[in-house]
Amino acid sequence: MTDLDTFRAETRAWLEENCPPSMREPVHGEADINWGGRRADYANKPDQKLWMDRMAARGWTVPDWPKAYGGGGLSPAETKIVREEMARLNCRNPLNSFGISMLGPALLKYGSEAQKLEHLPRIARGEIRWCQGYSEPGAGSDLAGLQTSAEDKGDYYLVNGQKVWTSYADKADWIFCLVRTDKSVKQGGISFLLFDMETPGVSTRPILLISGNSPFCETFFDDVKVPKENLVHEVNKGWDVAKYLLGHEREMISGMGLGSSGGNPLIDGAIATIGLDAQGRLADPLLRGQIALFEVRARAFAAMSERFIDELKAGQAHPAQPSMMKYYGTELNKSRHELMMASGGSDALEWDSDASHHGAAARAWLRTKANSIEGGTSEIQLNIIAKRILELPGA
Repeated sequence: MTDLDTFRAETRAWLEENCPPSMREPVHGEADINWGGRRADYANKPDQKLWMDRMAARGWTVPDWPKAYGGGGLSPAETKIVREEMARLNCRNPLNSFGISMLGPALLKYGSEAQKLEHLPRIARGEIRWCQGYSEPGAGSDLAGLQTSAEDKGDYYLVNGQKVWTSYADKADWIFCLVRTDKSVKQGGISFLLFDMETPGVSTRPILLISGNSPFCETFFDDVKVPKENLVHEVNKGWDVAKYLLGHEREMISGMGLGSSGGNPLIDGAIATIGLDAQGRLADPLLRGQIALFEVRARAFAAMSERFIDELKAGQAHPAQPSMMKYYGTELNKSRHELMMASGGSDALEWDSDASHHGAAARAWLRTKANSIEGGTSEIQLNIIAKRILELPGA
């Protein structure tokens, strides 16, 4: 056996022994997702905490981060094996975190050593839940037009302004936030700050969506004092950090196109609702064809995603590839939920009963409409692809 074969066998054995059976079941809703943080309540979900703690102890919540910062210190090949073996057992992600998917990579590249040691291990252990302070009422697609200000007061910055569409701001412990430190220039006057959401002057207000849920918030800053040591990179150089982080955010959002582990809810749901014909096929031939086409596209996207991750780890990925992944991944996720609604017929529109899990399918379908807006609209992504990858004239 090669070293990687040995590592795979050991990883498989450890996961089989340590992943609780309940953490191998499909994710059915928000309650099944572990975001960690100071306010996480595991009273009725002890296996979530057990699974996270076991993985964090090995550094496998972030297997490719350095051990000094709470990671596993694994090579790209070893990290891939961990992911593959988790998928083989249908292991749930032990920790979902904007700290892992967005802030962590940015701190690894731009953070000071003190910032890495302070924040990264707590992110890896699920102790702090982060939110993202980017979009503003007057600066959505034109993010560089943001106006939230940070005035230099000597030992600290005084932050005033407003953010919008701040995912889970009402549940987050800390925020990574873009602020304006120079009003005379656009991208060149932006800085990147970190601060605790319990700092005096920070307040949030949930935004009710068409789905009936409120994962987004308005976030307000009124004379918020942020210590100077919480500035990431350099003053007025936050746009560099912001762009790098956006690439990782788009990679995270694109992952929705891969769906979740644990069976195929699209096909299973269609069979349960419509039934099979005499040949053992889904009885509705039109829907059967649509699902088959979707599955082909999903498998192609999975192969492309795997290749992209390998290229990214090797430092060979095109800087605009996250835009391509984000666009196609969100389109796939929307298509998946459209098909799930189609397979359920009029019953799929039911909104309140226990039988429908309080309209889980319909609410999730409506939520996907935001996929093509958040993290940069699909129009923005297509413009980037046209300009940076296809090199089209006038794009």
